[in-house]
Amino acid sequence: MRLKRISKAVAAGAILGLALSACAPEGASNGDGNGGGDSGVSQSISVSVGPNEFISYNGFTPESYSTYNSSIVDRTQAGFASFGTEGEIIPNEDLGSYELVSEDPMVVEYTISDDAVWSDGTPITVADAVLAWAVQNPNLAVDDEALFNSVSADLGDEVPEGPQGDPSGKSFTVEFAAPNPDWEIQTWMLHPAHVVAEQGGLTTEEFVQAARDGDADALADAAEFWNTGWHTDPGMLPDEAQVPVSGPYKFGSWEAGQSLTLVPNENYYGEPAQNDELVFRFVDQGAMVQALDNADLDVIAPQPTVDTLSQLEGLGDAVTIHQRDTMTWEHLDFNFVDGALFADNLELRKAFAMCVPRQQIVENLIQPINPEAQVLNAREVFPFQENYEEVVSASYDGQYDEVDIEGAKEIIAAEGAEGTEVRIGYSAPNPRRADQVAMIKSSCDEAGFEITDAGNADFFQPGGTQERGDYEVALFAWAGSGQITSGENIYATGKPQNYGEYSNPEVDEAWSNLATSLDESVHMEETKNIEKLLWDDLFGIPVFAHPGLDASAADIENVEGTATQDGIVWNAETWHRAE
Repeated sequence: MRLKRISKAVAAGAILGLALSACAPEGASNGDGNGGGDSGVSQSISVSVGPNEFISYNGFTPESYSTYNSSIVDRTQAGFASFGTEGEIIPNEDLGSYELVSEDPMVVEYTISDDAVWSDGTPITVADAVLAWAVQNPNLAVDDEALFNSVSADLGDEVPEGPQGDPSGKSFTVEFAAPNPDWEIQTWMLHPAHVVAEQGGLTTEEFVQAARDGDADALADAAEFWNTGWHTDPGMLPDEAQVPVSGPYKFGSWEAGQSLTLVPNENYYGEPAQNDELVFRFVDQGAMVQALDNADLDVIAPQPTVDTLSQLEGLGDAVTIHQRDTMTWEHLDFNFVDGALFADNLELRKAFAMCVPRQQIVENLIQPINPEAQVLNAREVFPFQENYEEVVSASYDGQYDEVDIEGAKEIIAAEGAEGTEVRIGYSAPNPRRADQVAMIKSSCDEAGFEITDAGNADFFQPGGTQERGDYEVALFAWAGSGQITSGENIYATGKPQNYGEYSNPEVDEAWSNLATSLDESVHMEETKNIEKLLWDDLFGIPVFAHPGLDASAADIENVEGTATQDGIVWNAETWHRAE
């Protein structure tokens, strides 16, 4: 997805950051057979990034911020910058421009294009930037609870005064309290302030004033709408008046369990979309190749497996296969919630790490797709990056490289934990994750644990297993884009994406040092420090970086893979069918 900077990991607080990669194929329909040749439409292109149903126009809450949902909403929303295929930052000159006008203090000036409007014709203005700041401001709170349920919650501290400028104007400045290495991808444009204000019983000017004054009471109804008002029931799109868009697409139609169609935003001020319909079909990843072969789909993002690659290769010249390294990585995270098995027991966490067969997982599941794949021993850097070996050599001593059943047995016995159940939760169905859990069970049961496959369809859904804490270990992936500070939102105390409630003051301090420095040497040293602390604590266990594997019909032009969390749809507005 575009992943707007949320501030930090997209998860990143909010920034073009890390996004929860709930990459698990849940059983869904593989389309209705119309594919790219829908009657009466000259340029209809169908894509599937997974089986998950659309959740919300507001993809900025912890419950809705996933790669699946973002793949759709990010096509409808514009930001001042986006990520390129290698994680490079690309300014969006259609929306406007920005300039760092001072480093001490750090001040950035933004100018919104005169012709930039929401799809309902309302000008995009400073008020919209104030809304983006407000929803990421934890200081707007009632009884110490943040008013806005945002996946990013740092911006109120990073920019205490918020955007400065006439609310109805087209230019504003922001002053950071400390240097911010990710300032260029900060989210300053998100949702329509005029809609949020109206739903909260305010004028746009009143909303802006209340946000600047810190008047949480005045903003309560508006915040309630922002938090929940755009969430959807399958098949029921919000009234168009409530979802004006700023990007190249707007919402067309939605068939529950089948597909959601985007159509061009006729009031878009930039280069118009090159297709007349972009149809997101909710297709089980195991059915994608067949759907591509049948022309029910034109572009697919299947789960990379040996069978998938073989099936795609079997389609010959009818398809284009897109393979590359990615910044998405698989990991096992412990549950640190009070009372959880591993929360206060480092020894048992060590025993589990000793018995997880990471090398076997990589050899059996990943190397057949990418022969260069290796076990991942870091969280903030990837094996294909230049600084990977330097970071790993300074932070990890290799003690969990090899399975040590006897060592794990001794710990489990000493802790009196023989036969203890360890539920590994993930978003199911997902064949590759089921295979990983099976390998872990075969190894760790021998050591004395009783591993249970706790994968289920609602693991990451609002109110689901993960949110309830009904697991000992979570198996999922984060999708990154090269943001420098994205991990703070995952590992620092109390951050929105710290789902397992891990806390270490040393980690918090290291992230604070990194996130407030423009010095690359500081970034490197603190990254090493953070990685070592996370290994020493065993926050969790990295497993592998995902191999990128996407495919498109040979007649669809401009499809290009990316290493970032945006996924294959990052430039979908440029896709078109060859003449």
